[in-house]
Amino acid sequence: MGVIEVKGIRVFAYHGCLAEEERIGGHYRVDVRVSGDFASAMASDALADTIDYGRITAIVAEEMGKRSKLIEHVAARILRALHAEWPERGIWRVQVIKERPPVNGDADETSFTVEG
Repeated sequence: MGVIEVKGIRVFAYHGCLAEEERIGGHYRVDVRVSGDFASAMASDALADTIDYGRITAIVAEEMGKRSKLIEHVAARILRALHAEWPERGIWRVQVIKERPPVNGDADETSFTVEG
């Protein structure tokens, strides 16, 4: 068993329920984690036997580029895309973090995490 994590994938995107979020966008970070059996990668030293970090970041960027009102929705899309790319490859965890959300008050970030 092992864990691969790609943390802090930075993306500028246009998610949110407010009209100004669609117009001006905002900063997001995405963390991706997958746990599973990586014994063949540990033995072979071959990229084909593991999960390509570059491909993870590309999938995140692609899905974050599709507007959603809710970060819950975009996180679920990212999770589905990761499963489609690597079916049967472990348990995935995706966290979408919205920096400086437009809330009535002062908050550094909001986040949503989905696992499956």
